Amino acid sequence: MTYIADSSRYGSMTYNRVGRSGLKLPAISLGLWHNFGDDKRHDEQRAILRRAFDLGVTHFDLANNYGPPPGTAESNFGRHLREDFRPYRDELVISTKAGYLMWDGPYGEWGSRKYLISSLDQSLKRMGLEYVDIFYSHRPDPDTPLEETMGALDYAVRSGRALYAGISSYTPQQTLEAAHILADLGTPLLIHQPRYSMADRWTEQGSPNLYDVLDEVGAGSIVFSPLAQGLLTNRYLKGIPEDSRAAKEHFLRSASLTEEKLAMVRALDGIAQGRGQTLAQMAISWVLRPQPSGASSVTSALIGASSVAQLEDSLGALAGAEFLDDELAEIDRILAGR
Repeated sequence: MTYIADSSRYGSMTYNRVGRSGLKLPAISLGLWHNFGDDKRHDEQRAILRRAFDLGVTHFDLANNYGPPPGTAESNFGRHLREDFRPYRDELVISTKAGYLMWDGPYGEWGSRKYLISSLDQSLKRMGLEYVDIFYSHRPDPDTPLEETMGALDYAVRSGRALYAGISSYTPQQTLEAAHILADLGTPLLIHQPRYSMADRWTEQGSPNLYDVLDEVGAGSIVFSPLAQGLLTNRYLKGIPEDSRAAKEHFLRSASLTEEKLAMVRALDGIAQGRGQTLAQMAISWVLRPQPSGASSVTSALIGASSVAQLEDSLGALAGAEFLDDELAEIDRILAGR
């Protein structure tokens, strides 16, 4: 059945400018990390992607190693592009990354020019695209000069393989150095993709912290794992469901669900209920709040979705009220274990 996008798809989504660039991203973007591999039925994937776009989600985030197995998320997304989204390509922001292990030998991971450009070419082939909108260095490489890694991103943009350059999981100092190298080459750093949630606030730490640096260099931020691999949801308040990540020991380990952490989650859930939100919605609203340091807010929160219902619940975060000072103070108290 031919897909025709909802004509009202832009009515309820908020779009935020990425740093000092001209690009805007939806406040909530969809990541295809672990729900679009070959273990997920094609029709289930299609339903999630269609519903996301119908609700104004214009940004789909991938990486070469997304699956499982690695590479299949891009291959499957390429099929969805051909079948459903090709007419809407110019309304989409599609990103991919390279940095983790993809093939055997000395050129199959990290941040060399050889690996990054080879991986990007493979990603474009899997998705059937001439270019991606954003190409990221997925992680800093301790053994490759940063000038080489940033030079590869610059080349990806200049060669037409990507429109913008991004980095992920770089420290504030690495981010500052990367931005300066790219600026000297003439390709601005568009965006940083860090891990960030109520349970993991490393991006707020240090002086300057990551958001201070991003403000200085004019880059935006799109945060992944805002739900801390599912910890910041109500899934585990009454035990560990058999189909959960914790039960499967995928990324969130059951041993990490201590009574202390569950008590924290229950307390946060109480605040969410008082706000008329699910805990997941509040967790997403929280990462999108103005930064306590006075730096710019997070540009976009990157969510995953294993079902249409989960997607819709997460997008409901955008309807939440702004946080009161007392609510933020109570959340800080709970997170500090006081």
